[in-house]
Amino acid sequence: MEWLKKRIQSFAFAIKGILQYLKSGVHPKIHLVAALVVLLLGLRLSLTPVEWCLVIICVVGVWSAEAFNTAIELLADVVQPEQDEQIGKIKDISAAAVLFFAIGSLIIGGFVFLPKLIALIQ
Repeated sequence: MEWLKKRIQSFAFAIKGILQYLKSGVHPKIHLVAALVVLLLGLRLSLTPVEWCLVIICVVGVWSAEAFNTAIELLADVVQPEQDEQIGKIKDISAAAVLFFAIGSLIIGGFVFLPKLIALIQ
């Protein structure tokens, strides 16, 4: 029973982290809106199971990258509250990771959605 209690507590901590992440700034809210638009568009365009898998991987990947970026930035601010060149580089690199995933997701989204949108227009 102790094992189950610890697992439930782990989920509670993770949910608390999600809520803290959503409150952490504007980027999580932008990603939330983008994810909702993509998911609604996917429903409207009747994505195939493989297309859904690609879209979900992209959405979750961008969210995860942004959460890691936020955690790194918060940790860096605790470690070094004053401006620091090395900390600045660390923050820039973690932000770049989010950008990499977002650009890749945009490209994948183009492959998934553009043919379907073009077919609707024609």
